[in-house]
Amino acid sequence: MFVYISRRILATIPVMAVVALFVFSLLYIAPGDPAAVIAGDQASPADVEKIRQSLGLDRPFLVQFGEWVWKLVHFDLGTSIFTGLPVTALIAQRIEPTLSLMIVTLILAVSIAVPLGVMAAWQVGTWIDRAIMAFAVFGFSVPVFVVGYLLAYFFALELEWLPVQGYTPIAQGLWPWFENLILPSIALGCVYIALIARITRATMLEVLQQDYVRTARAKGVSQGGILFVHALKNAAVPIVTVIGIGIALLIGGAVVTESVFAIPGLGRLTVDAILRRDYPVIQGLVLLFSFVYVLVNLAIDLVYTLVDPRIRY
Repeated sequence: MFVYISRRILATIPVMAVVALFVFSLLYIAPGDPAAVIAGDQASPADVEKIRQSLGLDRPFLVQFGEWVWKLVHFDLGTSIFTGLPVTALIAQRIEPTLSLMIVTLILAVSIAVPLGVMAAWQVGTWIDRAIMAFAVFGFSVPVFVVGYLLAYFFALELEWLPVQGYTPIAQGLWPWFENLILPSIALGCVYIALIARITRATMLEVLQQDYVRTARAKGVSQGGILFVHALKNAAVPIVTVIGIGIALLIGGAVVTESVFAIPGLGRLTVDAILRRDYPVIQGLVLLFSFVYVLVNLAIDLVYTLVDPRIRY
């Protein structure tokens, strides 16, 4: 196990190297001259050239990339062009709302989707199964921002049960913190719930046809024991896989959700940086999101050995 973990950790190094190269290349892939965009329409050629020199854009690509990587090694993601603050400081200011939103959404989605998928497989062909699958289709079909606006309209504006927008730090109280995250988490979690529920149903249907499940029924094992002990345990690998893959949905959906509900997180920071062409911030955020996703996939590989003892590395 130790050897496998070491290999997997080492395997992330070339992956992150490729990601870093792509992230740095965003400055050159993006259309237009970054220096001209930053200078504005009224700037003179001298002003544009001055900005180009200050950003180091007049130097060779490999020299710029080497300096950028050297800064990364020292946890320096650069400085925001517009605010003048270090990118690491901006991320640190915004990471709590995004992390809170993703954790609450993840817990909410898994706790709802897995039982729904198990129920649909158990009641396959019935109205319960059709209703759950209809909800799954709805979750996939409706964009996150549409669900967000509908939830905000009915539960915040009409019923006045929950706040419309904003975020309350957890330091100011657990309930105010959670209250502001209920609607965003439901909006962000709809597509995630639909994905996990569909995979859980499909995997459970396959497992329930196995001989050992029929043997358990013949021995008089309760339906709950068959579903959640025998079947779900052996269907866990595909479910864990799709949960991990769905982290990408949470990262991408957080950008839209935070904009809809005015949550001052990394998603809003990403949107603002893109609109301003604040390249150091964009590069730092993309690199951070990529690193998190690589770590999630590494964690999933390690979880496999826990949920299925048949897997050995």
